[in-house]
Amino acid sequence: MILTKSLCPECLVVIDASILEENGKMIFEKNCAEHGYFKDIYWSDPEQFKRFERYWHDGGGVSNPIGSDGNCPQSCGICTSHKTTTILANIDVTNRCNQICPVCFANACASGYLYEPSLSQIRAMMRMLRDEKPVPCPAVQFSGGEPTMREDIVEIVKMAREFNFTQVQMATNGIKLSRSLELCRQLNDAGLHTVYLQFDGVTEEPYIKNRGFNALPIKLKAIENCRIGGLTSVSLVPTLAKGVNDMQVGDIIRFAVKNMDTVKGINFQPISFTGRINKEERMEKRITISDLFRLIDEQTDGAITANDFYPVPFVVPISHFVTAKEGLPNIEFTVHPHCGAGTYIYIENGKMIPITRFIDVEGLLENIDDLALNGEKWLGKSLGKIKRTGSLISILPKYIDLVKAPKSVDVKKLFIDVLKEGSGEATKEFHRHTLFIGSMHFMDLYNMDIERIKRCGVHYATPDGRIIPFCTYNTIHRTQIEKKFSTPLLRVKV
Repeated sequence: MILTKSLCPECLVVIDASILEENGKMIFEKNCAEHGYFKDIYWSDPEQFKRFERYWHDGGGVSNPIGSDGNCPQSCGICTSHKTTTILANIDVTNRCNQICPVCFANACASGYLYEPSLSQIRAMMRMLRDEKPVPCPAVQFSGGEPTMREDIVEIVKMAREFNFTQVQMATNGIKLSRSLELCRQLNDAGLHTVYLQFDGVTEEPYIKNRGFNALPIKLKAIENCRIGGLTSVSLVPTLAKGVNDMQVGDIIRFAVKNMDTVKGINFQPISFTGRINKEERMEKRITISDLFRLIDEQTDGAITANDFYPVPFVVPISHFVTAKEGLPNIEFTVHPHCGAGTYIYIENGKMIPITRFIDVEGLLENIDDLALNGEKWLGKSLGKIKRTGSLISILPKYIDLVKAPKSVDVKKLFIDVLKEGSGEATKEFHRHTLFIGSMHFMDLYNMDIERIKRCGVHYATPDGRIIPFCTYNTIHRTQIEKKFSTPLLRVKV
């Protein structure tokens, strides 16, 4: 049994919670003195839960936090309880939307008010993110609502480039991208790196259920316009729900494979329950990351399995290595191991080859961590850098099985270049040859684990100068923030 803290879904008071194995599942349970007992499925596969638990890493958090009382999760600011820096920041640029989806976090029509920060407020939020210490936030995503509802979205993207974010993304339903090739070109020229495209399946049925109409032709046209307009890093984002699109997981992966010139990744997001729902319905409809693993295995005929996936903090040794090599703090992916997972696959002659099939990733990263953490014997920054890089190059081949590796690319050289440079052209080359498949399971009030909140790496920047973890923003703080900086809907056109 694992002891943690959670929130009562009714009164939001912090209460004790437990994670325990029961009937072949990891169960999350808690009891509120006033509102009673709550039970939910945390992970559906105890074996994978325990495998991921091995990769727990705690980071040092932000050294210049805004909140200071440690009253998690009410004092998000980001407070001193937080253990992970901002890896990706969301900035909601509007709550206007040209869709009305039942699974959406925010919608102006539903809320009755307009939330749309000014350019000066957005600039201040970007400055706050880039001023984080010891590591400035490296990546920003513009979200909403629908970001393209703003006529100045291109200007906002240009602003992010001025702040030198290494990754600039936009979450979108694709409607305006499908209608305007020129907008795609303008966003590309402005410096947008990745289009985070809402994509629920490859037939009309999931869209009718999730979005209320057949949006598939819009998605296909948006991808084509991105391709022509130069936005050749599209990430498909399916909101995964039982009975809606869980039977299309394999088809979504195959669709991405066929469009790898433009589609570089898939980020499956198991649905969160944002409203009230009874226990029986939750237990029936709850879908977890380990459920996704099973669906991928079944629907790809074992080409990709659960053991090909690793949790986000698995890559922390690479951060240690870059920090030791450069002598400067580097972003560390010290996210809670049960928040998300990912893998990379190569495609050769139509066959999907996960990177884990020809690289001993566990052995390699363990050795990389040793090189990073045991390098004090190499005196002098320059000498240490040379020796670490040389040692890495020398040990890398023994972890690669060239017989099983794809033959269309020099895998050994590619990985040496990536690990030597850490970023830049070598990393771009790596992504040209691979498809990322990942999942992030955002929490709701029924499965809220405060230990996960403390280690969240996806945050929201807000106009009042705060940085708030994703799951607490959408369950606790969103309404308060939006109302504080909103305009009555009757005064504006949506």
